Amino acid sequence: MDLLSTYASPLGEIVLAADGDALIGLWFSGQAHFGAGLRGAEEGDCAVLREAKAWLDAYFAGNAPETLPKLQPRGTDFQQRVWAELLRIPRGETVTYGALAQRLGSHARAVGGAVGRNPISIIIPCHRVVGADGSLTGYAGGTSRKEALLKIEKN
Repeated sequence: MDLLSTYASPLGEIVLAADGDALIGLWFSGQAHFGAGLRGAEEGDCAVLREAKAWLDAYFAGNAPETLPKLQPRGTDFQQRVWAELLRIPRGETVTYGALAQRLGSHARAVGGAVGRNPISIIIPCHRVVGADGSLTGYAGGTSRKEALLKIEKN
């Protein structure tokens, strides 16, 4: 049974999900693909949810959290490869869908689909992926949030 908890962020309510051992989801309430992959979820609490909330506290305070909570996003092998690559994008930097696709030996549209289905928003930084011209496109939580997250990281 997956556990759910909420977090009041400066950008709106966030729902976190854990399987008891690892973080499996982090979504802005109502965003695209919200709750994808959950299995019989109920409200609860566990150490990994508390760690994720502490990470978010540090992040929204403008700090670079030193350690990640244990992550276990649910997805296909290809999605897992894309999400692992997202974790390699340095804080405050961006990469294009095309450059990410080149690193993975794939196509920008396929990468874009996997980026858009990232179930652990913010911590797996899909907001750091931009269009070929640098435009802020394709964020499931909305482009205004994407812009705000990038601004937090630039400070």
